Amino acid sequence: MTLLLGPPSSGKSTLMRALTGKLEKSLKVSGSITYCCHTFSEFYPERTSAYVSQYDLHNAEMTVRETLDFSRRCLGIGARYDMLAELTAREREAGINPDPEIDAYMKATAVQGHETNIITDLTLKVLGLDICADNIVGDEMTRGISGGQKKRVTTGEMLTGPARALFMDEISTGLDSSSTFQIVKYVRHLVHVMNDTVMISLLQPPPETYNLFDDIILLSEGYIVYHGPGENILEFFESAGFRCPERKGVADFLQEVTSKKDQQQYWYLDQEQYHYVPVLEFAEHYKSFHVGQQMLEELKIPFEKSKTHPAALTTSKYGQSSWESFKAVMSREQLLMKRNSFIYIFKVSQLIILGLMAMTVFLRTEMPHGQISDGAKFFGALTFSLITILFNGFAELQLTIKILPTFYKQRDFLFFPPWTFGLANIILKVPVSFVEAGVWVVLTYYVMGFAPSAGRFFRQLLAFFVTHQMAMALFRFLGAILKSMVVANTFGMFVQLIIFIVGGFIIPRGDIRPWWIWAYWASPMMYSQNAISVNEFLASRWATPNNDPTIDAPTVGKAILKSRGLFTGDWGFWLSTGAVIGFTILFNILYLLSLTYLVDQTH
Repeated sequence: MTLLLGPPSSGKSTLMRALTGKLEKSLKVSGSITYCCHTFSEFYPERTSAYVSQYDLHNAEMTVRETLDFSRRCLGIGARYDMLAELTAREREAGINPDPEIDAYMKATAVQGHETNIITDLTLKVLGLDICADNIVGDEMTRGISGGQKKRVTTGEMLTGPARALFMDEISTGLDSSSTFQIVKYVRHLVHVMNDTVMISLLQPPPETYNLFDDIILLSEGYIVYHGPGENILEFFESAGFRCPERKGVADFLQEVTSKKDQQQYWYLDQEQYHYVPVLEFAEHYKSFHVGQQMLEELKIPFEKSKTHPAALTTSKYGQSSWESFKAVMSREQLLMKRNSFIYIFKVSQLIILGLMAMTVFLRTEMPHGQISDGAKFFGALTFSLITILFNGFAELQLTIKILPTFYKQRDFLFFPPWTFGLANIILKVPVSFVEAGVWVVLTYYVMGFAPSAGRFFRQLLAFFVTHQMAMALFRFLGAILKSMVVANTFGMFVQLIIFIVGGFIIPRGDIRPWWIWAYWASPMMYSQNAISVNEFLASRWATPNNDPTIDAPTVGKAILKSRGLFTGDWGFWLSTGAVIGFTILFNILYLLSLTYLVDQTH
């Protein structure tokens, strides 16, 4: 158990991120970090060690047990299976019959891929989370577990994996001293029972928390001032002329003794005049102190690379195969959709209310057909339906942004490949599109008086289904690249207006200026408008001869389509539907690329 102390901006988080391989790519780095003489290029430090952030990022709708189970399932069992196989072989050679309970425990911990495992129960017990295991985690909108329990869940997430080196960054943020003490005590118990290595950075730990640690690292202005046993650190500063008062907490003394503003009060050499000792001078003095000399002597002896046990380093990027990762993420996303079912029920209810309003506005008894002038009402009804379906996918923007922080944390900790999360979301939203498009078409098609043909009915359903899929893909992509709810809402509305204004409804294709015609062909709404319009106006009831000499078209239906600048052949429906599917695929690919390569700038 090592305590990392240092004033704000001394470099504690940067040091921890460096040790776990999580430094930002934009930083300039010199030197190298090795573990058992292996460089980071030879293994995956993100999985060999575990970095616990000061931010508690979890899926609010999942219970504590479900959160830890998902983490354990994704991180895998590491070398537990190989260790069990080796142990069993040695026991067989030596003629040893293992204790049945211990044998059962070892076998249970080596099982991979199952939704539940004894490792989760053990972690819950060790961290004192068994009392709230079946409570949801919660967030600012949903009542869940307490702040201290969330900190333990954040820690437990990483403990369920195979990593045996744990780095915990400012875990006291937002907690009282009692909660911090309880968490550190639980971690200390875990360290000494399971033989783990833990470094925890705290800003101002109380004396009872400070005393739980074995070693202390004091960091200031980017320099290591002291690194060694806690019982020697006051001796080190006394050798430099500074003494901690009896009533002063040691941690507070260590924070202040390197500060130019607070240092003088701790000077105790009366026979010598005080002079400011800079941080670099402390760091040099440490090299001549017996603890520092002992460490330098140990470091002079190089570690023999050949002595590294294969289980010490994790060389596989993910804890399980891509297919197993996909199954784990898919089951988690299904659970979250079930817990968020109110959102989807509300969206369908909203569609039903809008559908009932549209049915009464465009009632079939008021919808004559057969003349070019009649086409305007049908065209308006089709466009209103299209706008409703298209913009009903806007909710995907907020849903995507909400889950991004948790996703980024799990992606960077190598829980699963990013594409598994994106693909699971894409697949699970297909039934949502089918239900919403189906509800709208079933409610409005015959009441609005569209062509009474089963084939036309199902083709309109297909057009609205692929349009809804395209809209969801577009807003998912915008959410993934914009990340902020305020920016996304503003820019999302801006994109909606652009798609609408160049979609061919407000201004027909023939009236659009040449320098804007590219936007018309690039608008997904234009192709959806073409698909549903061609499907309606090429029906047999619109096949009466055209008597308008200003429009060169044989039938009334084709004359209406031509006057609006739309396709006039039956092929237009399939071309437009194919184009919308193409946009859907494009937006989904961009969404997956955003999830894979964009960096989280918030935490």
